[in-house]
Amino acid sequence: MARKSSATLTEVEQRLMEVVWDRKSATVSEVVAALASAHQVAFNTVQTMLRILERKGYLRHKAEGRAFRYYPIVNRQQASTSAVRQVLNRFFDGAPGKLAINILENQRLSATEITQLRRLIDEARTSK
Repeated sequence: MARKSSATLTEVEQRLMEVVWDRKSATVSEVVAALASAHQVAFNTVQTMLRILERKGYLRHKAEGRAFRYYPIVNRQQASTSAVRQVLNRFFDGAPGKLAINILENQRLSATEITQLRRLIDEARTSK
């Protein structure tokens, strides 16, 4: 049975997107070169993954000689928002409070993070 396509980025897709986001655009060869130091990647694999990302709506391409140059359509913030929304819906019944409680119960936060959270909670209370 074929694996169901994910609307959000897989871990590998995110690594490729990081290269394109950092460079503002990239060819397959440029992505392969950027990833070569950390991961052994094949040109054909990267090419296939970039096509998948294009089909998923994360990238678009323009012909550049014999190569394609890929450009991001979705920025990092949009991608992270989509991923959080998926986790929220999948594990927490779409309830942000349940996600926040889970994080607070299971993660250690710095004093700075706690201060920032308190400020955001206070702002949320006063805006209603």
